[in-house]
Amino acid sequence: MKFIENILDKHRDRFEKGGDLAKWKPLFEAADTILFWTNERTKINPHVRDSLDLKRFMMMVIVALVPSTLFGIYNVGYQHFYALGQQPELWNSFLFGLMKFLPIAIVSYAVGGFWEVLFSIIRKHEVNEGFLVTGILFPLILPPTIPLWQVAVAVSFGVVIGKEVFGGTGMNVLNPALTARAFVFFAYPGKISGDKVWTAIDTAKDKVIDTFSGATPLLVASNTEAGGQAVQSLHNFQYGDFGFINLFMGFIPGSIGETSALAALIGAVILIITRVGSWRIIVSVFAGGYLTAMLMNVLAGTESTGMFTLPPYYHLVMGGFAFGAVFMATDPVSAAQTNTGKWFYGLLIGALAILVRVVNPAYPEGMMLAILFMNVFSPLIDYYVVKGNIKRRLKRAA
Repeated sequence: MKFIENILDKHRDRFEKGGDLAKWKPLFEAADTILFWTNERTKINPHVRDSLDLKRFMMMVIVALVPSTLFGIYNVGYQHFYALGQQPELWNSFLFGLMKFLPIAIVSYAVGGFWEVLFSIIRKHEVNEGFLVTGILFPLILPPTIPLWQVAVAVSFGVVIGKEVFGGTGMNVLNPALTARAFVFFAYPGKISGDKVWTAIDTAKDKVIDTFSGATPLLVASNTEAGGQAVQSLHNFQYGDFGFINLFMGFIPGSIGETSALAALIGAVILIITRVGSWRIIVSVFAGGYLTAMLMNVLAGTESTGMFTLPPYYHLVMGGFAFGAVFMATDPVSAAQTNTGKWFYGLLIGALAILVRVVNPAYPEGMMLAILFMNVFSPLIDYYVVKGNIKRRLKRAA
C-alpha cells in the first residue's frame, strides 16, 4: 500500500488546478480517498470531528451486504443444479453462481461508474460515493438471467434520472437502485417477471427434471384459488417444499440477493450496531407488514384469494421484504429524516407492500413500489413532524 501511496503522491500536483490532468481530479480523488485517508479538511463552519466520512459510511453498508451477496451467489448455483436433478454441492454451486453474478456486477459498476465520473468532471466536484452501494445493490435485486445490456441501460437510468438530475448523492428523491429496477420491470417485464427468469438454466441445452418450475414462493401463494390456503400451496408445491424454514434460509428461486431473510437480518445487525442504518425504519417496516398481514387474515372470506390467508410471519421472509426493509428503506437520503417520521415512513412501507401483494393479484411482490412511493412522501412526513413539534413548543412557551 505504501508503494501505491507514493505513486499517488508523486503525481498529485498534476491533478490539481493548473496541472495537465486537472480535469481528471475527481477520478484521482476517488481512488485516493477509497484507498487512503483524505488530506482535505473543513475550512469553514461547522467543523465536524468524526472518523466516519461518507466513503467509509458507504463501505459499512457494503460490509453488511456481504452475507446476502455470498448466499445469493451460492443460491444461484444451488437452484441451477437442483433444477437439473443433481445434488447441489457447495463449491460447484458457488462457482456457478459466481460466474453468473460477476458479469452483472461488473457491468453495473462499470456503466454506473462511467456516469458518476462523467458528471463529476462536468460539474468539477468529487466523485459521488453513493454509487459504491448502488453498484452492488442493483445486481442483488435482479434475476441471474437478466441480459447484460439491460443491466447497462437500467443502471444508466437509475444513476442519471434517479440521482444525477437532482444534483447527485445527497439530493436524490428516489432510491437509485430501485429506480433502475423499476425501469427494467416496466420496460422489459419479460426478463424480470414470470417463472422462467429466476433459475439460471438454458432449457434448450439443460435437461431439467420433469417437475421443474421456476416459480417463486410469492407466485405460488398468489396462484392459490379462492377459498384455499396459501400455506398448503407452498408446502405442496411439486418442485420443492416452500416451508417457512426454507423461506427464512433462502433456498428458493428469486432475485440474486433477496431470497435469504437470515442473511438480510445479519446485515441489519451490522447496520444497527454501527449506527449506519436506522433501527426505527427497519423495525417499523416489519411491524407495518406484520400488522397489515394480520388484518388481511381477519378480512379473509370464502371468496378471497389465497394470499389473504397467508400468515404474517410468512410475508416477512418472502420475496424482497426483508432485504428491502434492511437495505432499501433505510437509504439515508431518500428516507424520512426525523425520528418520529421514520416510524410513520417504515409503517407505511410495510403496510403498502402487503396491500399490493394481497389485493393486486397481477403483482405478487409489492416491496419495490412501496419503498419508491414512500420515498416521494418522506419529505412531506418530515414536514408535518417538524410543524407538529414547533406547534407543541409554541404552546409550551405560551
